Amino acid sequence: MTFGADILAVLFFAAMIAGFVDAMAGGGGLLTIPALLLTGINPVAALATNKLQAAAGSFSASLTMIKKRLISPRQIKMALIMAFVGSAIGTILVQLSPPEALRVIIPFLVAAVGLYTLIAPNLGELERRPKISQQTWQKTIVPLIGLYDGYLGPATGTFFALSNVSLRGMELIRATATAKLLNFATNIASLIFFILGGQVLWQIGLIMMAGQVIGAFFGSQLVVKGGAKFIRPVIVLMCFAMVVRYVFW
Repeated sequence: MTFGADILAVLFFAAMIAGFVDAMAGGGGLLTIPALLLTGINPVAALATNKLQAAAGSFSASLTMIKKRLISPRQIKMALIMAFVGSAIGTILVQLSPPEALRVIIPFLVAAVGLYTLIAPNLGELERRPKISQQTWQKTIVPLIGLYDGYLGPATGTFFALSNVSLRGMELIRATATAKLLNFATNIASLIFFILGGQVLWQIGLIMMAGQVIGAFFGSQLVVKGGAKFIRPVIVLMCFAMVVRYVFW
């Protein structure tokens, strides 16, 4: 299946914008998955190809976070492993059965995240006392979000970040940095199993990968400079945009 230069250019810019948004708040799949579906490819191939470019974006954002010393992979080794395993299982499942059930549930989950982010006072501006232990978070919440990412994906970074803020009491910038590394682990796991399943469209994926890297670089720079007050409205905007997307399209 080949595509014209005009379609590839649209996909490149969609990926660049998505990478920028993803680095700050997650939800870039809101742009890239519909763009891929508009090319006429089947939904599983769209999810698979999206993972190729998303892996590049999350890798670029993760490098920036590590270089700025906001997070170290050593601090979350267990979480990275659990995220990888959860995503691998989700990716296998989505190739065996279409994710129709999740499409019904997702708008409610994303709307809840958006409302919580909007009304929670001083969300993530200061460290708070954790509600659950790091071990519990790593062994339960992380693999569940990883499973979701492998099975469908949009807003995974948002779920990772806000689970750390609401359950672990983490400050929002560090939670966002942690989410980038975890999202990279889930993207890589999912990509490996989609490649093994022969679902990735490499021409489109590589073009979009270039756009993702550019967008993710600039988005992660703004995260470092902008802080919680900048990230929070972007999360709210993307959450409600995703609800509109799932309900009306």
